[in-house]
Amino acid sequence: MGKTLAEKILSEKYGRDVRAGENIIVDVDLTFTQDITAPVTFDQFRAADFKKVAHPERCAIFIGQCAPAHGYGWANFDIKSRDFAREMGVKLWDTGEGLCHQIIAEHYASPGDVVIGADSHTDMAGALGAFAAGVGSTDTAIIMGLGQIWLRVPASIKILLTGRFPKGVYAKDLVLNLARIIGPEGANYQALEFAGDALADLSMDERLGIANMGVAMGAKTAIFPSDGTTRKYLEEQGRGEKYRPLGADDDAEYERTIHIELSELEPTVSKPHLVFNAVPVQEVKGIKVQQVAIGTCQNGRFEDLRVVAEMLRGRKRHPDTRLVIAPASRQVLARVLEAGYFQTFFEAGAMVLPPSCGVCAGDVQAAIGDGEVCLSTGPRNFKGRLGNPNAFIYLASPATAAATAIRGEITDPREVL
Repeated sequence: MGKTLAEKILSEKYGRDVRAGENIIVDVDLTFTQDITAPVTFDQFRAADFKKVAHPERCAIFIGQCAPAHGYGWANFDIKSRDFAREMGVKLWDTGEGLCHQIIAEHYASPGDVVIGADSHTDMAGALGAFAAGVGSTDTAIIMGLGQIWLRVPASIKILLTGRFPKGVYAKDLVLNLARIIGPEGANYQALEFAGDALADLSMDERLGIANMGVAMGAKTAIFPSDGTTRKYLEEQGRGEKYRPLGADDDAEYERTIHIELSELEPTVSKPHLVFNAVPVQEVKGIKVQQVAIGTCQNGRFEDLRVVAEMLRGRKRHPDTRLVIAPASRQVLARVLEAGYFQTFFEAGAMVLPPSCGVCAGDVQAAIGDGEVCLSTGPRNFKGRLGNPNAFIYLASPATAAATAIRGEITDPREVL
């Protein structure tokens, strides 16, 4: 019997064949923490009486969630991160560099890696063929000290993708539908493994957005096989030597298989306050929206912002709807500037924020008031997610977000494209 992609990666790391359900200890290729989880991580590191990080070159610290710091409390947390990085010889990605997950995709994650981070959306690195999972701050501290993690080899769910997206439908619509099918706990401690002929047409930006939301379904990780798209992306990032083909065996055993025909999908929106509460856009069309937020680790990449710029060109946001846009990293921002999209956003009346998590968690900018509605391209719409438990968050693709910003109400992007 063959191996799933998760079993194959972890077998290689463990040094012998392993199967779903086994408990193992493996070396970690990258562990990281970010400005929200870092202070607890450092406290736990010292409480465990570690004197140094086991492998500083396999560790990273990011200041990109609440960046720039919006008060002296956060600024003091950031000092802690800078001091720890300096003391331990760990790479620090400071304010303005961007979100941890995007930077990890650009600079770190490679096929066959084990990536563990103190952030739930660490699974995004699985788009590059890595076994990537989020853990708590205490676990992260122990990994920093030892360079290894204990885990159970997860069983896998095969997500078979066929066909092509129709007009107005994007990867975000796919993953929202997948969340609806699986539910919030339907993939608990399992790996989502993507397969099918549709993968050939999915760009790395699209794969990153899909893998990012595996945790919304309870998944331990979400993994794409590495292929020509992976090779091209790594070469563009100057890391072409890190490429190797890696995929599940044809006779691998899965818990179940979910088949999604992309041509049958339509623009989708997740209603408050749960990600899996996904419905066709037509069911919520016309709801007035006070703010549209585009960006974050979910849809703040160049291809996402290109779709938005093309839809906004020559148009204005609705006067009653605020529009905020946050690129996912400095690299993405540079490409946006080079392509002239920043000017398009400015002329449309958008506010462009520094690369950060500010349009998702609401800890920095873009919080919303009581009773207000925000349509976001972020990965979560829990009550209070944008800083206010008395507000309402809908999730949608960048195209649906752009169309909504133009009309001031939830809009089917096919009416604007």
